[in-house]
Parts: sequence; structure tokens; C-alpha cells
Amino acid sequence: MYQKNTFKKPPKAKQYTIPPNTNLIPELMKQSLKRLSSCALLFYPLLGWGIDLQPNDIVAPLPDKRYAQITYYNTENTTFYKNGSVVSAGQFASPVVDAQSVIPKFIGTYTIANLPGASYVQLPYGTVRPAGSLSGTPSDTGIGDIALATAIWPYSNRETRTYLGLAAYLTIPTGGYSSMQPFNMGGNRYTTDIQVGYQQPIIGNLDGMFAIDTMFYGGNSQCSVACLSSTNVPLNQKPVTTTQAGPIYKINEIFTVSAQYYYVAGGATSINNVYQNNVMNTQRFMLSSLMHTDIGRFSLQYGRDMGVQNGLLQTRVFTLRFLKEF
Repeated sequence: MYQKNTFKKPPKAKQYTIPPNTNLIPELMKQSLKRLSSCALLFYPLLGWGIDLQPNDIVAPLPDKRYAQITYYNTENTTFYKNGSVVSAGQFASPVVDAQSVIPKFIGTYTIANLPGASYVQLPYGTVRPAGSLSGTPSDTGIGDIALATAIWPYSNRETRTYLGLAAYLTIPTGGYSSMQPFNMGGNRYTTDIQVGYQQPIIGNLDGMFAIDTMFYGGNSQCSVACLSSTNVPLNQKPVTTTQAGPIYKINEIFTVSAQYYYVAGGATSINNVYQNNVMNTQRFMLSSLMHTDIGRFSLQYGRDMGVQNGLLQTRVFTLRFLKEF
């Protein structure tokens, strides 16, 4: 129960008045803030929207193992939705936001109270780049927020391939952040997440998995441009719950494939204590494949949103990973 990688959907922005002579916000940004800010909050932080599990992440690991993993993560976001309807005016005429990152992760496994356990630490480095009708908006490149996680398995039976796992995640705001930019690699706030996952056989080499997690957000007291303000105002967000389920098929000792469905709900925001009425209801899918080799494990994932209530439609999620025991 390891990988943390998805985006949060954008809130509906409150209309603030920006002083005409302020030197805090460039003229270009003043002209486009009202149209842009809803989109900008989508990347807050860039990495940290739900917990996506790879095939067999719910399988309890062997103890006393050490692993290093490197992940390439790429997404594209386009069409903007507000309350289920497409918004295509102004800078939302043809919005495009591309993001990519490289994420090193270090994992250790152990036994605690006779139960399998695992912990990891990861630190992303990446770029978020607006394009299309958002091309006049600054991009950002740098280090993201550190993520820590620990998982235990209250029940695991390798003979019956049945597993129940619990995991806790913490994101620390160590990434690059500027309140005068709408897009940042760092989120300038803490997040925590609690997840439970279950996996068991269906028939033959076909397993089924189910997981649900809820992410909780700390406040960000330094939200300016993205919150339509010439000064820093507080941003707060309701919890986001992600449910995922799907089959996992082991083709042979080398190849495993999986298809997952996700439903994401919650996440309404408040800007300067004003509720934004922007609850997300997002459906998406992810196709995954694993290949076990003598040099390590390779994994490939591709997915996209199927339906969005509020925010940018994520038209592509692509990840490539390599995991090596050392």
C-alpha cells in the first residue's frame, strides 16, 4: 500500500477585488486571476490526490527486505468543469496543464507484534507546465513535498492469497512554494491519510482487490494568487475519500496485469473562511502491468478520468516504475 500520486480537483473561487495599483501581483496575473484561480488550486499540492495502489500492493511483504524504487510520473489535464458543465470562456477556452516528476522511494519491511509491516520515504522532483489558453501562466520546477508511510497487515495468508492491510501516510510541506504563483510543486500544508485494503482470490489466478482511503488536509495560511487575493489568506479543505476496486490477473511468474476503478468524493474548500461549494465527484480508471525480472520489477500504468463534477479533466496518467531489492 505504497504509491501516492494523484491530483486534487479545483475549487470554485470566490471573487475578490484586487487593488488596481498593487505591486504584489503582475499586471498579467491581475487580468487573468478570476478565470485562472479555480484551475490553480488543482495543483495544491502537485502530488497528493488520493492513494493509488499498484497490483498486489495489498499482498503482505516478506520481512527484513530493503528496496529502492524510481518512478516517472506524467499527467495531462484539459477541459474545465464547473458543477458538471464545461466552462470554455477566457483562459478556459482550451486549457492544458502538463505535469511530470521523478520520484525516488526507499522501502523497508519488518515484523511488528508478529505482523508484517513496511515503511517508506519518498521525495519527488518535477515540473508543472500550463499550456494552451493557460500558456501565459508561470510554470514551476523543483522539489515536491516529502511523503512518509507505514503499513501493517492484521491478516495475511499466503496459502489462500488473502490479505487485509492498513496504512497511514504523512506528507510534510518541504517542497518549493510561493504564494505569488498559482502553480507550485509544494503544497505548503501537511496532509495525512488512512487507508484499508483487502485482496482475495476470485478464481484460478484471478484475484480481486478493494481499498478505501481518506485524506485530511492541514490549512495553508499563505494563499494569495491562487486564492484571488493580493495578500495571504487562509485556505482550508475538507477530507477527500477515494475508493478503488478491480481484478488482478497473474499471467505467469513474470507478468501480472490489473484494471482498477476509482471514485473520488469530498474535498470542498474554504478561502478566507468562505465556503466555495466545490465538492468533487470524480470517476477514473487505471490499467496496470507488472514484469518481474532478474534485475528487478518493472511496472507500467495508464489511466484517465471518466467523469468530473468540478475541476480539470485528467486526460492522461502515465507512470513507469522500477523496483530493486538491495
